[in-house]
Amino acid sequence: MTDKNTGMLHGLKVIEMSHIMAAPTCGQMLADMGADVVKVERVPGGDDTRRFGEGEHGDSAAFAMMNRNKRGFAVNTRSDEGRAALKRIIVQADVFIENYRKGAMEHFGIGWEEMHVLNPRLIYCSVSGFGRTGPYAERGGFDLITQAMSGIMSITGEAPGRPPVKVGAPITDITAGILSAVGILGAVAHRYETGEGQYVDSSLYEAGILHTFWQTAIYQTSGEISQPMGSAHPLSAPYQAFPTKDTSLVVGAANQNTWLKFVDAIDAGELAADPRFKTSNKRMENLDALVENLTEILSHRTTGEWLERLEAAGVPAGPVYNVKEMSEDQHTIARGMIERVPAATGGTHGVIAHPVKYSATPTSIRRGAPLVGEHSREVLAEYGFAADEIEGLIASGAVHESDATAQAAE
Repeated sequence: MTDKNTGMLHGLKVIEMSHIMAAPTCGQMLADMGADVVKVERVPGGDDTRRFGEGEHGDSAAFAMMNRNKRGFAVNTRSDEGRAALKRIIVQADVFIENYRKGAMEHFGIGWEEMHVLNPRLIYCSVSGFGRTGPYAERGGFDLITQAMSGIMSITGEAPGRPPVKVGAPITDITAGILSAVGILGAVAHRYETGEGQYVDSSLYEAGILHTFWQTAIYQTSGEISQPMGSAHPLSAPYQAFPTKDTSLVVGAANQNTWLKFVDAIDAGELAADPRFKTSNKRMENLDALVENLTEILSHRTTGEWLERLEAAGVPAGPVYNVKEMSEDQHTIARGMIERVPAATGGTHGVIAHPVKYSATPTSIRRGAPLVGEHSREVLAEYGFAADEIEGLIASGAVHESDATAQAAE
């Protein structure tokens, strides 16, 4: 960790009024790249993620995962003074991110139309379940629902006819957050050229649809509706997991050249000569027979033994890791993908680091996740509030200051 901010977005002022995952992921991407991100939480309680798992005073590992590098500001949105203070801050920002239900921001007096008039340079990003237009715009958004409706659950699982299965990770939430960050950066580039801000509208639903590239291509071309295939690929084979003598192994021998290397590495030249497996299309037509043959062969050696052979032959392959094994893998460590950040209440949290490396403007984790309202006082001061205004807002309960911050100031 470092206190020095040298990121490429240094100086970009972002207000993130968010909860749970999608918008917090978006804000964290920007914060890692150097933006000054202020996380706005409603009181009492703040972000529900603070109560996911164990954590003292809302300082949970789940909250820390998506909210490092941010400062905490907490406001009572039922208070006229609180809403006015929030509006006064947002109007001075470069970017505003929110992921509440449609109409909530307008109810608080900080909707896009009004804020755009007050600050035409403001980039205003809404992350929602289904977007702000269309027949489902009023619906709330949850990863489970959007995985189901985007088609992801229809192609996830071992085989057709079994109960629907969602992807274990909340991929529509996380992807929507990343796509929102991409959209904001595009809007920032546009503003450099024109001086104008704009509205960025992203959704979990569309983030889910984005993951169906292959299956949508198949349907749009042939009308065929893809079915669950376990770990297999819908267009080429072998490209899936196989049981070995001890665990499981994934093999990516989909193109013809790699297929021939693969069968040679596993001493199965007869499969290369088999007319059922001569080409990728033939292997897909006879996938069940191919899997049966490969499973028999691969079951005689351990995953480690096969990996040595396949890596030597230049065949893409890998073990099936659990999260512990992934975290402790030498490559994960070499790429710096797990870092420990200070917990606001003492100790540390392990978090996933920024996933992109930059040669000139590296990202950094400069602070852990804040407590509810930990930086309310300093944020108000930086956004032009006088000392007596700050005292009044905090004393009235319109703005909340964490107990730890208040005690430190005494």
